[in-house]
Amino acid sequence: MKICLIQPPYSLSAEKGADCFRKEMDMLRSVGVPGSEVPAADVIVLPEYSGVLFAERDRDEMLRAHEETFPVLLEAAREAALRCGAMVFFNAPDFSDSPAGRNTTFMMDRTGKIAGKYAKRHLPPLEREKLGLDPSLTDRADPPVILEADGVRYAFLTCYDFYFYEAFPMIARARPDVIIGPSLQRSDRHAASELMCRHLAYSTNAYVLRCSVSMAGEDGVSPDVCGASMAVSPSGDVLASLGGEVGFVTAEFDPHEKYFKPAGFGRAPAAHWEYTEYGRNPRQYRSAGPSVVPTDERMPYPRMCAHRGFNTVAPENSMPAFGAAVAMGAEEIEFDLWETADHEIVSIHDANLDRVSTGTGHVWDHTLEELRTYDFGVKTGPAYEGMTILTLGEILEKLACHTVMNVHVKSRDDVNPLPEDYLKKMITLIRRYDAEKHCYFMSGNPALLKQLRRLAPEIPCCAGADGDVHGDLVQKALDCDCAKIQLFSPYFPHNPPEYVQEQIDRAHANGIRVNLFYSDDRDEAARYLAMGVDTILTNDYNRVSKALE
Repeated sequence: MKICLIQPPYSLSAEKGADCFRKEMDMLRSVGVPGSEVPAADVIVLPEYSGVLFAERDRDEMLRAHEETFPVLLEAAREAALRCGAMVFFNAPDFSDSPAGRNTTFMMDRTGKIAGKYAKRHLPPLEREKLGLDPSLTDRADPPVILEADGVRYAFLTCYDFYFYEAFPMIARARPDVIIGPSLQRSDRHAASELMCRHLAYSTNAYVLRCSVSMAGEDGVSPDVCGASMAVSPSGDVLASLGGEVGFVTAEFDPHEKYFKPAGFGRAPAAHWEYTEYGRNPRQYRSAGPSVVPTDERMPYPRMCAHRGFNTVAPENSMPAFGAAVAMGAEEIEFDLWETADHEIVSIHDANLDRVSTGTGHVWDHTLEELRTYDFGVKTGPAYEGMTILTLGEILEKLACHTVMNVHVKSRDDVNPLPEDYLKKMITLIRRYDAEKHCYFMSGNPALLKQLRRLAPEIPCCAGADGDVHGDLVQKALDCDCAKIQLFSPYFPHNPPEYVQEQIDRAHANGIRVNLFYSDDRDEAARYLAMGVDTILTNDYNRVSKALE
């Protein structure tokens, strides 16, 4: 297989973008032309945003450039495919599957037809916020995209995708021969780009073809960044590489020639990824995979939150209640935490044990060992007899990152902070299970909220209405730096009818999300959603969640 990577000029200035694109098209049209510096290739790759070779300031600027260049790019790629008998890979926004558009790498076959495409999975803030591209594929549990042509299996990564090494084992298991990597990476040094490509090739036992752009001559840009288009073999060896200048990378290799190493002392040779699969232990890594849901920041609204789990079918604050809610697709679950006499963290709503267990007295007067002697299921029904109280660690071990967690931190009064060692233990557990972005703390205690914001600024807080019938929750949230408020529906009769709508509108005007505890009636929940409530807590998740429909 003969390959050709085209590294065209790139400018930070929109005014120079058209010249950069013309140069790129001239380079593409020269491949395989008799007498040109680059002979015909079997595979031709162009960089990311092949038709928009400048730093777009906004979505409108990107769209204008794309509309002008894409027809030209498409025709030049078709001519190259036919002229060289080549597979041509190029990258551009694609609006055929999503009105917002997706950063897409197109595979054109040797007849000049589009044979497949890959939409970039990981979008940086630039593409999400400034260009407004569709990020939804990031949250889907799709297998790696593999496109096959002439017996060669092609996989894909695009620019920012290269940074997510967690995906490499999944790609390796799909057994690609070649990985196509259109890129910009306008701030990475050449050595860093090479390191990523070598690691990718070695980890997947595939040839990596990374194609970028040149920013040579741009004011304030180091000659050691951007560029670095290269071809890397499965052994991690760089077959050919280009620095920061405009030009071509050419190489020749057998895509079916793999690299096998001794898979441990005395074992038969195997690919590097097969050797690591032998000892893989997911508990040692960051949460990843199809069971991981979007973070609290990215989870769409409106939502339903299973209050104390799906507690109409199982004991509240129990693993069956939480598991049932998560299995049914609950966007959030809510649970309550108290400190025990020996400073452990347990999940129970009431300060007293009597209602939900065979124990008596206050939670904080018992050690965890003592609490374990009480039955926390039998009062719900004989089917749950023998259940014990849950700790925060047990909840996180089973469900971290499988749902968003509304963590209600209980305190004995509404004004005093809690012991810092206890809160630090709680925060350490959440961090241990990589759940900071899937949790938020809820409390009506302003001192506690401020304490939590100071100790764990990366975990959002929600201001609740504990004991405050006529309180201004929005002001409490602003005073305590909270991202959410949680309205309490039993307080509504004590306030003017317009109270709820006013709180919702003021919260949204201040960038604050609105929870509402609670509604167990589907029609009532639908009315709250129509008023603008973002998340409704419910004890009957299955029935009330239908209001979202």
